[in-house]
Parts: sequence; C-alpha cells; structure tokens
Amino acid sequence: MENRHVRVRFAPSPTGPLHIGGVRTALYNYLFARKHGGEFVFRIEDTDSARFVEGAEDYIIEAFHWLGIEFDEGVSYGGEYGPYRQSERRGIYKIYVDRLLGANRAYIAFDTPEELEQKRQEIQNFQYDASTRMSMRNSLTMPVEEVARLIEDGHQYVVRFKVEPGREIVVNDMIRGEVRVKSDILDDKVLYKSADELPTYHLANIVDDHLMEISHVIRGEEWLPSAPLHVLLYEALGWQNSMPMFAHLPLLLKPEGKGKLSKRDGDRLGFPVFPLEWHDPKTDEVSSGYRESGYFPEAVVNFLALLGWNPGTEQEIFSLDELVKAFDISRCSKSGAKFDYQKGMWFNHEYILRKSDEEIAELFAPIVANNGVDESFERITEVVRMMKDRVSFVHELWPLCSFFFIPPLEYDEKTVKKRWKENSPQVMAELADLLEGIDDFSLENQERIVHDWVEQKGYGLGNVMNAWRLTLVGEGKGPGMFDISAFLGKEETLRRMRRAIEMIEAPRG
Repeated sequence: MENRHVRVRFAPSPTGPLHIGGVRTALYNYLFARKHGGEFVFRIEDTDSARFVEGAEDYIIEAFHWLGIEFDEGVSYGGEYGPYRQSERRGIYKIYVDRLLGANRAYIAFDTPEELEQKRQEIQNFQYDASTRMSMRNSLTMPVEEVARLIEDGHQYVVRFKVEPGREIVVNDMIRGEVRVKSDILDDKVLYKSADELPTYHLANIVDDHLMEISHVIRGEEWLPSAPLHVLLYEALGWQNSMPMFAHLPLLLKPEGKGKLSKRDGDRLGFPVFPLEWHDPKTDEVSSGYRESGYFPEAVVNFLALLGWNPGTEQEIFSLDELVKAFDISRCSKSGAKFDYQKGMWFNHEYILRKSDEEIAELFAPIVANNGVDESFERITEVVRMMKDRVSFVHELWPLCSFFFIPPLEYDEKTVKKRWKENSPQVMAELADLLEGIDDFSLENQERIVHDWVEQKGYGLGNVMNAWRLTLVGEGKGPGMFDISAFLGKEETLRRMRRAIEMIEAPRG
C-alpha cells in the first residue's frame, strides 16, 4: 500500500460557502500530494440535490485560486477519470448498487418516514440493523413478487447495506493508528435512493475513490465513524486490495470554550470562518471572508497549516514550497486544534513585514486615492516604510497615517491636556523660527540642530517633541518626529506649526 502512486482528492459539497476547516483539509491533501509526487483531484459531491446552493461550486473554485492551492485534475480542470461531479455519474453508481444487491450484500427497503418514526417511538435508540431489519418492510421480509410489483408501481425505496454482526473491523489510520470497531454497533446505512436515483455519500465515495484510483483519503475527524462501513463496502465490492489508506484530521475547535469551530464563533469574536465573502442567495445574508478582511492568501495558508500539524522545529513562517518539503502527515495531532484567530492576525502582520514597501504601497495607494488625496507612489511608499510595522492589515494604515497627507483640522483634547503646556506656544514659535532658518531639511540635519537647540535652551526634549507632534499630527501618534517633518518638508511643517499655535488653547486649571 505504501508503494502505491499517490492520488488524493478533495470532494466538497456545493451546499454553501467553504468552511475554513474544509480549506485546511484541502491544504493537507495538497501538501501530501506534492510531497510524494502525486496528483490532487477536485471532485464535487452533489448527490444531495435538496441541499444544493446556486453559486457554491464557483465560490469553492475561486477560493482555491485565491489561496494558490491548485488541483491537477477534476471539476473545471479536466482529466482522464471524469466526470468529476457525482450528479453526472448516476449510471456508474447504479452498476454497483445492482452488484451489491445481486451478492446479497444489500437489500431494498420500502419503509416510509412515518413507519420509521413509529419504530423510533416503540424502540428506544432504534437502529435499522441486524436486530431490527427482519421486522421492517424490505426485500429480506417480503416475497420477491411483491418487491418487483412495488418497484414496478413506482413506490419509492432505498437500498440499504447489509451489515453482518459479530465482526471486528480494523481501520488503519495514518494519524490515529489502528482503530477497531465491532460491526454490531453499525446500522444498515442507506446507499441509494430511488426518489432521485442518486447514491448517498457512503456508496458514491467508495465507487469514485476506487475508479479514480485514490490511494489516500485524508479527511476531517467527523468522518471517522464512517470508516468501518467504508472498509466493509470495499470488501463487499471485492476491492479490499485497492482500499486507500485513511487519515482523519483533528477538528478545528472554538477559540474559547469547548466544541467545533462554527460561524457563530466568528460572528461573536469578529473573525471570518470562510476564505471569501459569501452572499447567501436564499437569505441575502453576507458573511465575511479572509480575502475581503485584508488577509494575504499566503498568510492564511501558513496559519492553517500549523493548526493541527507540527513541523517538529521552531519555524513558524513557511512558504508553500517550504510547507511541501516539511509536511509529514504522521506529525498531525490526534486531538483538536484550538482556532487562535489572533495568531492568524499575527501571521498577516508578519507577511506585511516581509513584503517590500513597494508591494504594500501598491495595495495602499487606492485607499489613499479613495480618501481624496492625489499623492505620488514614491511618497506613499515612503509612508509605508515608516508605518507598516504597526499594522496587521493594509487597510489599518489609513487611520494611522492619514496625517501625512492631510493636515489636522482639530487637535485631540486628551493629548492637548497632557502635552500642551503653558509655554508650549512660545516654545513652538521659537522652534518654527529655528526650522525656518535651516536650508538642509534632511532628517539628520534637523535632528542635530534641534537637539543642540533644546540642550542650549534647557527645554526638556520630551516636552518639546510631544508638543511638536501635536502641531503636526493633531494627536500623540506616529513615527519619529524628524521622520514626519522631513517627509512633510519645511513649508508644510511650518504651516502646520503656526496654525496649531493659533488654534490650540492652553488647558486651564
């Protein structure tokens, strides 16, 4: 099994937006395929026609394009194992339904929803299995002629898998090791529904994985209870020698408290749980996405990779290529991974620091323009150089550094009360006169001259700088004062200082 050519798949259902947990599952499949020189297949599981949502498939494809996680074959990619949408494979599944029926490994059941509900009322913890199947309306308890007549008359039915009791089923899991389950606890799962002539997840997956030569099934922990049934299905169809290796990934858990990460957690704590913004076509509700919230795709990938997998080193920042080289699925955790969304923001901050000033300026320039400022790219880049280490997202730059482009029209009251002393107007007027006399307005020259002047006059450097910052910025924020004044230039610096001297009143009392 270990020597098989690696082929893995990601097979979402188009029932809504792609959850961030699904993105992580796809990422681990991608890393595993690339690490072992295999193929990564994209399949759409749309057998549940009642839950189909318009636009969901396109959303999923766009999300992976944005993240840079590319498939080798599948829906929208093509390939030799298609079609890759389960709804287009109806005829294929029917062959294997009939094969299981013919081998007495499955049976036809006509029980109505009302009859099943009645059984649940009669029998506590009712399960359709070896202990109850002979008291139900199915092809095991009815004459062959009656079964044929009901089908002929168009009565709806399901095909159930016949699970025999008394067996121990062994699932070999690459993360969890050997998992042993008694067949007695399994129910006779529905494999096929005549109502829409489509298989359920259980049969469709087994058939598709076999025919598409999938070698490893890497999926979420929530599918672990299905694994024993899937082992039995492989055996029943005579495919046990081509059964894939399983790996069940740990759940993504709530940032606080217990349980699985949900959209409600994101809404409550203010972080996205979907890669892209989602507009629900049924409710018109809009859910936030990582892309629209200002995250870099490579930061999201890096963040997700380390949720439930440990590279075994102290390294935290990984490119996609580095992740491929380092990835070892045996280093995935068995226990759930707490979704630390603040760590996700930290990753985005780190990627801002690692990108060039020009790259960030390209993203920041439209924000500057949208605020009515016509500024050169060179000067925007200079502001980014000074300020990018203070933000986690590009959109946070504007409120932090709008003062570089727009002079303050008012002055923060708290800062005035704290920083504007009784002698501040006089000291600022003197400083303005000093700066006016400087021909070389470079940062270094200003700093030397002003520091000498402060020392000579005996003014406290902190008091001078704090009052000066208030005149140029309007509040107590920003980088070094000489960075600000050198950027603004002499004329604008003096204009702002003299206006502030006129406008700011010294606090009384």
